[in-house]
Amino acid sequence: MNYQMTQKNETQEIFRDKISIVNKEGKRKWVYPRKPKGKLYNLRTLFSIFLLAVLFGTPFIKYDGHPLFLLNFVERKFILFGVPFVPQDFYLFGIAMISIIVFVILFTVIFGRLFCGWACPQTVFLEMVFRKIEYWIEGDASKQRKLNAEPWTGSKIFKKFSKWGIFYGISFLIGNTFLAYIIGIEELKKIVTDNPSNHLTGLFLILLFSSAFYFVFAYFREYACIYVCPYGRLQGVLLDKNSIVIAYDHKRGEPRGKIRKAEERTAGDCIDCKMCVDVCPTGIDIRNGTQLECVNCTACVDACNSVMVKIDKPKGLIRYDSAIGIETGKKFKITPREIGYSIVLTILIILQVVLFSNRREIDVNILRTPGLLFQEQPDNRITNLYNINLANKTFKDVPVTLKLNNLDGEIKLIGNDLVLPPAGVTEGKFLVYVQRDKIKMMNTPFVVQVWAGDKLINELETSFNGPVNSIK
Repeated sequence: MNYQMTQKNETQEIFRDKISIVNKEGKRKWVYPRKPKGKLYNLRTLFSIFLLAVLFGTPFIKYDGHPLFLLNFVERKFILFGVPFVPQDFYLFGIAMISIIVFVILFTVIFGRLFCGWACPQTVFLEMVFRKIEYWIEGDASKQRKLNAEPWTGSKIFKKFSKWGIFYGISFLIGNTFLAYIIGIEELKKIVTDNPSNHLTGLFLILLFSSAFYFVFAYFREYACIYVCPYGRLQGVLLDKNSIVIAYDHKRGEPRGKIRKAEERTAGDCIDCKMCVDVCPTGIDIRNGTQLECVNCTACVDACNSVMVKIDKPKGLIRYDSAIGIETGKKFKITPREIGYSIVLTILIILQVVLFSNRREIDVNILRTPGLLFQEQPDNRITNLYNINLANKTFKDVPVTLKLNNLDGEIKLIGNDLVLPPAGVTEGKFLVYVQRDKIKMMNTPFVVQVWAGDKLINELETSFNGPVNSIK
């Protein structure tokens, strides 16, 4: 989709045959982006501070004495916005995931990779945390190149090890924060304050995760966006000419040409200063058009706008726009494709709301034990064995009692009384006793009532299996 090229020939298209971060020998070409500055960068910084505050602050927020979020996959305990969920709620997660996928598709169709540039954790941490530290310790792009080319002097050793130490410290903090989302901040505090020898497995895992984060943000960097992230590759099939992306206005900018004193300018507004290339964290030239590597970070927009101000030209040579907008100057309009995705998303959201509003606080499943028929008891009674599974979706202990409805018989629990632990799943067994002369058919339907105190929480229909000779 090379709609922004003015002369389409093999020489100008060669950039599509290679990745910006790989040299001719196939080796990595390290990217040294110039430190960005400008209005959009400042807005991104403020937004990133907000996102980081939410990420690191949420584990400390409690609702009704419990974490606001908990994603304990090991023990199958989940809390979202203070509401406990159990494995029986998996269908809600499934629909939620489908809704998120449709939303991502719709958002990308309209706004391109806006999420990547403003809210993606990879971009937020790399550009707003790790690179800022790198600029602070090593200086801007030119100083970083010079430092890396120098021999290992005392100054270089101090700067490098200071940077690496801070990087690993932040990675360790990130790893512990993610652990807090899994086990809760209180459990994390216990582990941190306890003797490390009592938690060697956990310590090993947290060091492993910290090392992984360190590797991604200190070395792997833009490779994560270009080679690993599936979202970046999806844009090739999701974007169209109506999608809003970071775009270069080739109609206004071409033909490019340097500014020369005392010369009447006949070229376009682009003065070929390459500032947009210098600040790009993935090393591309946005003037070549929409590319896989572009994460829509707006660094090129700020850089170009600053140049336009200096040469007394209007801002917006590089801006948020669509291919149609660049070509025709028309404003954004909704397309049938976007309407279709919006309808699907609306249906999914309505379904999610309906299912959640009808979600019971306690789920109960009763099933006659498979493989067993009735049992004859010496007191002329017949028994059936049943399995019961209960899921408590509250933060309270719930004592449960079972009663028979429309069947003259008796229920006896096997084992202890049913007391459901908070946000947990309980399994048990019980026997139903019925006098032989009360059995009128081979399978007698009846209802089991489940009571929590004096509150009827569920009624489940099952059947009682009896001997054939009891049938009148």
